[in-house]
Amino acid sequence: MTIDTLNIIPANSPLKGSVEIPSDKSLSHRAAILGAICDGKLHIKNFSSGADCRNTVNILQSLGAEIEFITSSTLLVNGKGLKGLREPEFILDAGNSGTTMRLIMGILAGQSFYSVLTGDESLRNRPMGRVIKPLKMMGAQINARKNNTVAPITTCGGNLNAIEYSMPLASAQVKSAILLASLYANGTSRIIEPAKSRDHTERFLKYLGVDIKVDGLTIEITGQTELQPKEIKIPGDISSASFFIVAATIIEGSEIRLTNVGINPTRTGLISVLTRMGADIVLENERETCGEAVGDIIVKSSNLKGITIEGEIIPTLIDEIPIIAVAAALAEGNTVIKDAQDLRHKESDRLKATSTELKKMGVDITETEDGLIINGKEQIDGGCMCNSHFDHRIAMALSIASLAAKNPVTIENASWIKISFPEFGMILTDLREKEYGKQVF
Repeated sequence: MTIDTLNIIPANSPLKGSVEIPSDKSLSHRAAILGAICDGKLHIKNFSSGADCRNTVNILQSLGAEIEFITSSTLLVNGKGLKGLREPEFILDAGNSGTTMRLIMGILAGQSFYSVLTGDESLRNRPMGRVIKPLKMMGAQINARKNNTVAPITTCGGNLNAIEYSMPLASAQVKSAILLASLYANGTSRIIEPAKSRDHTERFLKYLGVDIKVDGLTIEITGQTELQPKEIKIPGDISSASFFIVAATIIEGSEIRLTNVGINPTRTGLISVLTRMGADIVLENERETCGEAVGDIIVKSSNLKGITIEGEIIPTLIDEIPIIAVAAALAEGNTVIKDAQDLRHKESDRLKATSTELKKMGVDITETEDGLIINGKEQIDGGCMCNSHFDHRIAMALSIASLAAKNPVTIENASWIKISFPEFGMILTDLREKEYGKQVF
């Protein structure tokens, strides 16, 4: 086996225990970016250790932000204010992180200097036109490959004007890029979503003193307001927690507690869906930290039933669909997932990747244009070699499916897990009564 290959031995005992889920990646990206343009110093506690969030920090440092790691998870950010960033000497590299690229574009749109933003091969082929279009409407000077649709991207911002923009698709990353650019605009911008997407940027902006109003699907934000530094403590990532939530649900006799997890209502679609399917999930110790809902999640194993998942709930669980497909594979009856075509433009084509790899394990799954149809059964066969498609969420979803299989599974290109969740294997090992396999990434 190579350093990029993972062997998963099926679980022969329940998952038990209590763990604290590592930092929320979405919040970590936003905290670092907003901290860099705050007017003064602030601490960020429980910052993500994932490679994607480090890429965001590296870019901000290239733009002149002073960011110091006090510990591996605590940052001291000396904010430069809205006008304090500087022209980078080198090309800005977002690596594999679409969040980094899209949100940084919003900041660069308001700068008076020249910059070039790129990423790895996967990111250079992901759609960026949906961000570039509204930023150009605001007055930003942006150019990109393939008729302004993919990276590398050059920006030379300037005087931005407020915008009223009806988004064609619900996307937190696109919305956040427009909100960040709106901080530099003259006047009040108005953004209308077709459905509610995750609202971390809005909550952080309000927490840091920005004049922002949210009324249903409409957001209004007034530009040219300096952000006031406050301490930020980031909760655990519910997208990371989702893998263990599903694992405890499908492995008989399991009972786990996941502590200090962000339970923002725009991110808890997975819990709603699993509850509808019959999962035993309870929230305890609910509270608010830095404008975000936080709590503990208690999960017990249960028998699931297939349902239809579609419409407005999709943006609240878009990252969790691969692991939902794993739960559906062990549910009674059919599960139908619709309106998820945006998954074709992630780190991989996640609809195709999920269908292709679960079929190898013996799952009855059909890929559709905008989703998946899964006919559940009592157990997953396994006994095969799967591939992550160079996608961290596919690798982790396959790992959980392998736990519930009859026979061991080998996953190639498993090291992509470290991009978002380097602690994944360690936590999974801790929750198992016996070591689950060779952990080599």
